[in-house]
Amino acid sequence: MATVKEKLIENLVKEESCAQSKITIVGCGAVGMACAISILLKGLTDELALIDVMEDKLKGEMMDLQHGSLFFSTPKIVSGKDSRVSVNSKIVVVTAGARQQEGESRLNLVQRNVNILKLIIPDIVKNSPDCKIIVVSNPVDILTYVTWKLSGLPKNCIIGSGTNLDSARFRFLIGSRLGVNPTSCHGWVIGEHGDSSVPVWSGVNIAGVPLKNLHPTLGTDDDKEQWKTVHRQVVESAYEVIKLKGYTSWAIGLSVADLVRTMMNNLRRVHPVCTLIKGLYGITEDVFLSVPCVLGLNGITDIVKLKLSTEEEQHLKKSAETLWNVQKDLTF
Repeated sequence: MATVKEKLIENLVKEESCAQSKITIVGCGAVGMACAISILLKGLTDELALIDVMEDKLKGEMMDLQHGSLFFSTPKIVSGKDSRVSVNSKIVVVTAGARQQEGESRLNLVQRNVNILKLIIPDIVKNSPDCKIIVVSNPVDILTYVTWKLSGLPKNCIIGSGTNLDSARFRFLIGSRLGVNPTSCHGWVIGEHGDSSVPVWSGVNIAGVPLKNLHPTLGTDDDKEQWKTVHRQVVESAYEVIKLKGYTSWAIGLSVADLVRTMMNNLRRVHPVCTLIKGLYGITEDVFLSVPCVLGLNGITDIVKLKLSTEEEQHLKKSAETLWNVQKDLTF
């Protein structure tokens, strides 16, 4: 006896999975799900896969998104505890990781996250050998390096979310001061995603007008307008949000979706993301830091060489040293 489906639809070709733009998100905490909803609402994928070790939460998040399928254009949402569900992904977003415990050293936290990535990354690459990996887990610069080492993929295929969000915060705060929309405020935060990030004051401009030309002490200790506090707000903003709501999620989710849009649509836009920076600005170690990179279908295709002031370059080198001092003691 024919089923309702068979009566309704005449199957001319056997149905098969034909995802052309599959995206997998590893880790379904607040950040992972903010990435998921941002990607879905931008219509960037025809199949979304979710991976997490907490099976009940994972199934609940998948069902919750599936029930909203009427309101976005992604026809298939799947989930699983292991990486088999990620097979043939174009992009894999890694948000999984351990949180820092009270009294725990940064090195111990990093090592615990290395151990987590050792269980994830090789299987991801086995199931999706041509994927590009966006690392979001913190400390993102070091874990992007770790992912590169564990994956065996070319460096252009491993992208850390890096200072894409820091730069967005920077532009928002500059715009707030000037009364200008942040999309018209241009400026970069590079280096480490964290306390030692570097604001490139020499490049801040509105409609091509460098603020340094109007205000030569911009961003220095001698600046009576105290623009330096803008960068301090960038660094402290995550801590403030965490203090107020317990975690950050929406801004990083939107930032990651912005990177995914550039890559999936091969837009070749420039983003400050984390990449191997050895050989640039006098840095000699295998460290990953954020600099302006051209992104497309093949991941990072080019690096834009910023002209930094002597002080900015020194700060970037210090950032690299800080990371290397942690990296060199890691065990894989």
